[in-house]
Amino acid sequence: MKVNKCTLVKGHAKSQKWRDVRGKRCRRPISSSDLKSTPVMATMIKEHQGCVKKKPSVKRLKNKAKAVCDSKSEFKKSGTQANGSSVLTMDDESDDSQDWKEYSQSIHGNGVETSGDMADACPGRLEGDALHYCTERDDQQNHAVLVMQKDQTLCFRGKCFLTCLYGRVEVMGFTIEEGQQSYPLFSPASHCPLTIRALTNSDDTRDDRREAAAILRKYLTPESRKKLLKRVMSHSSVILLEPMETPLTHFLSSFTDLSEFQKCSCTGCTQTHKRSTFDSAIAYSAHLSFIGDMDGCAVILVCGTKNVGKSTFIRILINTLLNHTTSVDYLEGDLGQTEFTPPGCLSLSTVTEPLLGPPFTHQRTPEHMIYYGQSSCESDLDRYLESLKSLWRRRSQSRETPIIMNTMGWVKGFGFQLLVDMIRFFPVSHVVQLSHSGTTQCPALTPEFLRTAHGCQTQPPAQTAIDEFTESHIPPRSYNHFIVQSDFQGVGRQGTAKHQRTNEHRELSLLAYLSQLQCPDPGPVRPLHSLTPYQVPHTAVALGVIHCEVVPTHMLYAVNASLVGLCCLAEKVTSRGGPVLLSQAPICPCVGFGVLRGIDMVQGLYFLVTPVDPSILCKVNCLLLGAISLPSCILTTQPGLEGETPYVTTNYSFDLTGAGKLRVFKGLTRPSQIGM
Repeated sequence: MKVNKCTLVKGHAKSQKWRDVRGKRCRRPISSSDLKSTPVMATMIKEHQGCVKKKPSVKRLKNKAKAVCDSKSEFKKSGTQANGSSVLTMDDESDDSQDWKEYSQSIHGNGVETSGDMADACPGRLEGDALHYCTERDDQQNHAVLVMQKDQTLCFRGKCFLTCLYGRVEVMGFTIEEGQQSYPLFSPASHCPLTIRALTNSDDTRDDRREAAAILRKYLTPESRKKLLKRVMSHSSVILLEPMETPLTHFLSSFTDLSEFQKCSCTGCTQTHKRSTFDSAIAYSAHLSFIGDMDGCAVILVCGTKNVGKSTFIRILINTLLNHTTSVDYLEGDLGQTEFTPPGCLSLSTVTEPLLGPPFTHQRTPEHMIYYGQSSCESDLDRYLESLKSLWRRRSQSRETPIIMNTMGWVKGFGFQLLVDMIRFFPVSHVVQLSHSGTTQCPALTPEFLRTAHGCQTQPPAQTAIDEFTESHIPPRSYNHFIVQSDFQGVGRQGTAKHQRTNEHRELSLLAYLSQLQCPDPGPVRPLHSLTPYQVPHTAVALGVIHCEVVPTHMLYAVNASLVGLCCLAEKVTSRGGPVLLSQAPICPCVGFGVLRGIDMVQGLYFLVTPVDPSILCKVNCLLLGAISLPSCILTTQPGLEGETPYVTTNYSFDLTGAGKLRVFKGLTRPSQIGM
């Protein structure tokens, strides 16, 4: 992967808040050993190291966290620190001192062992015998402890809780240190596998072997502990992997086609030779040099064609920013591959926790959301842009938090014009343009190019020939432009394996949202028909279809047994005794989603199933139906039914004309283009 910094035009001075990035978290300054430096990076790192000496103003992680240990053992807590870590002091020597004496003869200097046991401790991927040699499992406590040397990596499939017991490790650009909380890791087969990478310790004066022995006493038997201590040397990291069970994984495993999401666990994680996010993370990290040159209110727009790695790049970027600040804002502009919501939504979120899994594993309620109702905006470009501008206006202009803007993979024709409009509409400070195969798939969005580019709603500023030589000449828009060449295996192509297609990813995100309908306590999964719905009067809410035109007499047929957005209109809904129908698609806040599982025309009621809290649900006065449909497994998998399954029929023939899905062929040449 290569990066070209096409333009560097500094728009305004750095804010003091972003310059003081170390603060209370106290991460060590960025150095060239952490990121593969480019000539541009060397300058950014030098500027960053010069600014970390100022007074901190942002909460930071501890730099020298102490060992995690039970307060009843040889360590006791003497004070509580940030991020869940504690300062620990030693009472007296423990039983582990005998283990320590056995190894003390072979240790010279800062805990470095010179015996043959460490001869094979070299950077690289842990797999096979090397993985077995540095890992110990405790079947009674059902966890595994792993010792990793600097720059060693573990690529795995599965799900687990990761706790850093000693040292520092990195996952998807986020650094996890000892003393911090446990973090959930999701590495399902539907996405690229995650990779854990060991980092160097920031304190060279620590007694690695002795401190590690005290920590391992809590998690391993004496025999296993003695074996694993032979692997501990200077700058080693020790991590704890524990099994994880969540309502989401329990819900997904109830469907036959998704049973593999439950089979994997931390003790069953398998290393893989397939393309991993580590390959992308290492390559991308070298191109994040602009982080050291950003002020607190930086606006970073990430764009690129489909399957070029935008989502992975954005997760790594957010996680890297969270190493330096407490929160990052995120503006979702990709309708088809949303990060925090079901598909078809535009949203504004504040991220405070690292993203250590694919989108369906961290679904959350954003601060502001608008339901567009489709996975593409090509049918109504104006409503798409107006929705984004509405979300931006809802963001406090006094916030100094950096914000990441995601875009769609549509970079040709009208899609490219949308990118031009977005750069003009929003105060963008950085444009990161991802591409592959040595080309950009579209013109480079440099400030100079924007002087003459046409958008969907914007036009280039009017200039005359004489303006180029007079003071009235308008300078190009000031922002930094980067081109990142993605060169991982399979770039530019959609995955062909099971659950790797984009439509399947959308279904997983929607299933993750609907998993909130299940009880948090372990137990059998409740099917759709067993959930108690809310009764909503027809006169209390307006009903609208936003992706196509439906005649009023067919409106209720269209919304029955469908997914609807729960929205809040500014106007009061008034009824003359029947259902209130909207004639056009509104741009209004959306608070969540529900399944309209039935309509009672006699009593005038909608029956709605939704995980939205009743205190928020009482503000909803509009139900919007879009093109985002329920996953078929929600309807077909309903155990405990007698007779036919509701909303599902087998008496249907696709041989009839018009019975199948209408397919649109976008590659056909228009008559006006023939002969060009």
